[in-house]
Amino acid sequence: MYPESIVLPMKAELVTVGFEDLTTPDAVNAAINANGTTLVVVNSVCGCAAGAARPGVKLSVAGGKRPDKITTVFAGFDTEAVAEARKHFAPYPPSSPAIALFKDGKLVHFVERHHIEGRSAQMIADNLQMAFEEFC
Repeated sequence: MYPESIVLPMKAELVTVGFEDLTTPDAVNAAINANGTTLVVVNSVCGCAAGAARPGVKLSVAGGKRPDKITTVFAGFDTEAVAEARKHFAPYPPSSPAIALFKDGKLVHFVERHHIEGRSAQMIADNLQMAFEEFC
């Protein structure tokens, strides 16, 4: 498990712009199974989370259509919450960072780590905004 001193500033990057920090399995299930659309970001300490995933998801929700709920779990820190979220990501294997969009509890769009690595924040945002246009 990563130290709190490392994780909390990385969590804050999303929480301070309105993402709900899901820290328990019950919170994850309530968010995902809610009516409407829910974005779940699996945050991470890795460089691709810092360079592309977090900036990209922040850009994606900054304007235009967006999910009803924007949420996050942190890999290597909120282990039970992340494990519960990953149960909903099937058939995709566990990866972090990762980004999932749910509509009425059903997974409708998923961005795996290998779709984040080497991409710019703007590319991540564009990908998500296309999904928001279709599902939100």
